[in-house]
Amino acid sequence: MNITQEKTDNLNATIKINLAPADYQARVEKAIKDQAKKANLPGFRKGMVPAGHIKKMYGKSILVDEVNNLLSDTLNNYINEQNLSVLGQPLPKVDEKVEYNWDYNDDFVFNYELGLAPEFAIDFTSKDTITQYIIKIDEATLAERVKNIRRSYGKMTNPDVSAEDDVLYAQLTQLSPDGSVFDGGISNTTSVRLEQIADESVKKSLVGVKKDDEIVVDVQKAYNNDAAKIAAILGIEESEAADLKSNFKLAVKNVNRLAESDLNQEFFDKLFGEGAVTDEAGFKAKITEELEGMMQQDAERKLQNDIYNYAIDKVSFELPDDFLKRWLKATNEKLSDEELEGGYADFAKNLKWTLIENKIITENKIEIKYDEVFAAAKQSLDQQFRMYSPQPIAEEQLAQYAVQYLQNKENANKVFEEVKALKTFDYIKSVATLDKKDIFFNDFKELAK
Repeated sequence: MNITQEKTDNLNATIKINLAPADYQARVEKAIKDQAKKANLPGFRKGMVPAGHIKKMYGKSILVDEVNNLLSDTLNNYINEQNLSVLGQPLPKVDEKVEYNWDYNDDFVFNYELGLAPEFAIDFTSKDTITQYIIKIDEATLAERVKNIRRSYGKMTNPDVSAEDDVLYAQLTQLSPDGSVFDGGISNTTSVRLEQIADESVKKSLVGVKKDDEIVVDVQKAYNNDAAKIAAILGIEESEAADLKSNFKLAVKNVNRLAESDLNQEFFDKLFGEGAVTDEAGFKAKITEELEGMMQQDAERKLQNDIYNYAIDKVSFELPDDFLKRWLKATNEKLSDEELEGGYADFAKNLKWTLIENKIITENKIEIKYDEVFAAAKQSLDQQFRMYSPQPIAEEQLAQYAVQYLQNKENANKVFEEVKALKTFDYIKSVATLDKKDIFFNDFKELAK
């Protein structure tokens, strides 16, 4: 056997493997004998089929399989021995001019294309400055949060006439273009929250209405063509809501108003525990602290995204793009040329980040321990459970769920990669300069779009 490597350039190479009969014949004969021992063919007792008979019937397919296995082993061993850092997997180069008899005596020559990882340096220092936003809660955001909390603990009333923040309990009935009720059309009785209506003119038409009033409403205009909201209010599928053109008759059955709870000690104790808050100033301070804690997660995600983009722009290197595109096509048969070109930039960007990430982890001897992966899995599961129930799951039970979750290899790899990314971000944050900047929540929302 003879293996040679020829570099096309710094990012591309070809490996040539020459196989002589002596390289593969012993493997093929052994495979034939093993098959004979397991074969169950008519006219022969199980395990007593002559090897010659197996060779005659299945010899060529066994030969092809064994040569392919030998090539795979040889190629992988060579890549490891030569410490080649490859991207994707080797791609076989087919020479249509060469044909083999596959008669156990052929000399084979196989060529494989390799995409090589680029050489680059990581040199983050304190001169690298990245903005870290500290989100502050403005008065309007605080007032809205306070209002929602007070209403959550308030009492329901039924005023005679609706106001901007009220809820109309109403029946929505689909209308024909001439304004008559559409026979067999959509009809749904639901709660219409006026504060959720996007169009001001539609909202204005629903302010000042009373029980038994009827108003014609353009639902697409009311909800700014938001198919999800329209589907929810009409009780239909989102796909149907997206194409809906009809107006609807809104018949008011009742006007509901959620009165805000009084800012008294009973209310404070319900929220924070007995005596923890004693006045409105303390109440607002607590809510501000809660909101800023929640916003800190958004700020951290923004920081991580900015570090990701900063690192990719700073650490400049080329990729074997032509090879990678051929590899993506070879490994994704349904991938069209248009999809490949449209998605390749994002693929290349993510691959660059992975290479940067791996180099930082390796060069700085950063360890990723099972305990860290386990803790991350628990945290992720806990957040998922809290979406459905505010009551936290017992620590022991959550740990059992995490163990089960990580037994799935795909899940374990996913969490491992998440922890690796966090450690990479932490490293860059530790060596770069983080320019802390206060920003109001509403301004941050615009910035993060």
